[in-house]
Amino acid sequence: MNAAAIKIDHLHFHYSAQQKLFDDLNLTVDKGERFGLFGPNGAGKTTLMSLITGLLSFKEGDIKVLGHSIKTKHKKINQLFGFVPQDYSFYEELTPVENLAFFGAWYGMDKKEIIKRSNTLFEILDLTAVKGQQVKKFSGGMKRKVNLAIGVMHQPQLLFLDEPTVGVDVQTRHQIINYLKQLNANGTTLIYTSHQLNEAEELCNKIALMDEGKIIAFDRLDNLLAEYKQDGLEGLFIQLTGKQYE
Repeated sequence: MNAAAIKIDHLHFHYSAQQKLFDDLNLTVDKGERFGLFGPNGAGKTTLMSLITGLLSFKEGDIKVLGHSIKTKHKKINQLFGFVPQDYSFYEELTPVENLAFFGAWYGMDKKEIIKRSNTLFEILDLTAVKGQQVKKFSGGMKRKVNLAIGVMHQPQLLFLDEPTVGVDVQTRHQIINYLKQLNANGTTLIYTSHQLNEAEELCNKIALMDEGKIIAFDRLDNLLAEYKQDGLEGLFIQLTGKQYE
């Protein structure tokens, strides 16, 4: 049996003795999923992402990424996944060519690989004509595409996405979502969180809803909508949490 993309076992995490967030949290995300993680502000989504990607450390429980415990902190684990954060992760003074060369080298790619992969991504994301221009001159949509290109530069098996289309126009949003679906069809597992619930319904096939550090619903989206007699994710969210998704 293949290892899960993510397996969280009996995770405990707290910022202080008075601020406990996760108390025996368990979650498994299968390989190949387009998985969405949602919850109100303060539910623990960002903290959980930070724990899975190794930005935060924990003492109790375990998190495995593609079969590897992140407690080992091997560099190999970092090469297995990509992360597209809400905040821009590039250098605005540099061009797309220079940014991807820098991050490609950081991922351990050689010069030939970097050039080939960069050109492929520029073509897919319609950045070829501007690849030699400073990113600071780009529109919000073009910056989002550079952010995405950096996250997938090393062709990760697992991709984390935090608000990947915030601030973009409709055409760019569709372009990004279609590319993410293509990545998934080719085997990349997606872990997605966003406030764009309509977009989430289009992209995600399985979801978890979190509230106050606990997973309150976990299943295929269509199963949850049928179970709770809702026609959309927003209605489901309000029913289960009693809160608006802001």
